[in-house]
Amino acid sequence: MSALTGFLYAALVAYLGGWYLDKWNGDFELLLFILTFVTLLYWLAERFRFKPQREAAATQLVSQDAARRQVLAAQGITQVDSGGVETARERLLMQPWWLDWTAGLFPVILVVFLMRSFIIEPFKIPSGSMVPTLLVGDLIVVNKFHYGVRLPVIDKKIIPNHDVQRGDVMVFRFPKNPNQNFIKRVIGVPGDTVRYTDGRLYLNDQLVANVPDGQFYDEDGHTTRMLIQEDLAGVKHSILLNPQGPNPFAGEAFPFREACTYGGDNQSVVCKVPAGHYFMMGDNRDNSDDSRFWGFVPDENIVGKAVMVWMNFGNLRRIGTSIH
Repeated sequence: MSALTGFLYAALVAYLGGWYLDKWNGDFELLLFILTFVTLLYWLAERFRFKPQREAAATQLVSQDAARRQVLAAQGITQVDSGGVETARERLLMQPWWLDWTAGLFPVILVVFLMRSFIIEPFKIPSGSMVPTLLVGDLIVVNKFHYGVRLPVIDKKIIPNHDVQRGDVMVFRFPKNPNQNFIKRVIGVPGDTVRYTDGRLYLNDQLVANVPDGQFYDEDGHTTRMLIQEDLAGVKHSILLNPQGPNPFAGEAFPFREACTYGGDNQSVVCKVPAGHYFMMGDNRDNSDDSRFWGFVPDENIVGKAVMVWMNFGNLRRIGTSIH
């Protein structure tokens, strides 16, 4: 078993090393599920086989020592050193390393797996697409059960909860690469018509209100840009627009591509959101890879709702910032 455990740890190190070096894409949720299952097997084996075997061996040792003492006592020998027997008993009861590093870790891994799968998940903001709402380096908390309870790995919803609302900041698995998580704002829900043209957003043929709201220093571009407060279905939040206008939207192929129409040299788009899907956009409107380029997010790709910044090592004042 020690050789098997060593092999499993070597495989884990190789997998994590290749993931870190970008040799392949990793799936942390699947990895955590496998670790939970494997350590559970070790825990059960320890609980019902290996530990009883060690205890039986220790009991046998003590019994043999007691029998030896009786024989010696019958011969008139009463002074017998028992230190070696006690040391041997403790060694027999000691958990070997390969069980300590598997069965011993099962409770911890199980708690992490349940917390991450059903309650909360940490997420790091990797890019500036959600500036000014979220900054690069923000570590946020994602509420996994807000939109319903889903089975881990297969992501099947088994208990519904809140419906997705326009204006929610949502983490989801990128439709083009489900192993990669994205975070954007929900602009359109099923049945909505979303139009974005000339830096203006229209929802169901109604212009989404926005007003100037001060200035924002863009650290990525080292420029000061005007903040715009947008009111999306009653959810007020700040966005950034590029005064030079948006980049052309790539009208690439994606599921339900026929629901979108591109115009103005691909600088405007109109989409009818299909059932079970959502239209997502970043708050840094002209620096965001979002639904304007690659289409809709299906319901089964939802990870959870972003609720709070819990850490930013480069800007501690961000700690505790609520996300809306």
